[in-house]
Amino acid sequence: MSGHSKWATTKHKKAGIDAKRGKLFAKLIKNIEVAARTGGGDLSGNPTLFDAVQKAKKSSVPNDNIDRAVKRGAGLEAGGVDYQSITYEGYAAAGVAVLIECLTDNKNRSAMEVRTAMTRNGGNMADPGSVSYLFSRKGVIVVPATGTTEDDVLMAVLDAGAEEVRDLGDTFEIVCEPGDIVAVRTALQEAGIEYDSADMGFVPSVQVELDADGAAKVFKLIDALEDLDDVQNVYANYDVSDDVLETIG
Repeated sequence: MSGHSKWATTKHKKAGIDAKRGKLFAKLIKNIEVAARTGGGDLSGNPTLFDAVQKAKKSSVPNDNIDRAVKRGAGLEAGGVDYQSITYEGYAAAGVAVLIECLTDNKNRSAMEVRTAMTRNGGNMADPGSVSYLFSRKGVIVVPATGTTEDDVLMAVLDAGAEEVRDLGDTFEIVCEPGDIVAVRTALQEAGIEYDSADMGFVPSVQVELDADGAAKVFKLIDALEDLDDVQNVYANYDVSDDVLETIG
């Protein structure tokens, strides 16, 4: 997961200064709407909404946009869309397994766009269940490394249910069971440690080590998938060394 996480972190930093920023904002807003529709518009009683709002704020989404998304999702303002969640499975270069999470108001459009992106970028669609067994649903909290240490993070979250703390260079990644994510982020807050995001995600049980050529192909496919409006998250069971990451920039 380390290579996957480092690449994702690098891209999210870059998203703040390039043309993908608007697309990122739209996906974060969609997440907020769905969370509010599912669990209500009260942040204190809806941890999923709280985390979605915090992530949007960390990504500099304007507060007005966030507030309107909460109201639309909670049915307090017109214009909300009934998004459906759907997950596609497939393979990238070098046999890397890929899970693609979508939020969509048109399943047929999503299926066609995902299939096209896979086919054009060296990937293949897979039958449901043929890839997902390689991943486990986990809570993933990302903490900026500035101003804190791995030991500080570990001491803060160990008794709150954290399974692992990973040093990714610029950030620390905390992995826990989905039911412990609120307790873990609360423990960070009580310890005075800021976090960038707290999400449910998929963590691979097996990883495929990639060389520069394989990594370039896999990243190209993931970029194409993440560029689709309906795609919220892409997970893949690759790992790449720091040297390979530097090589392909």
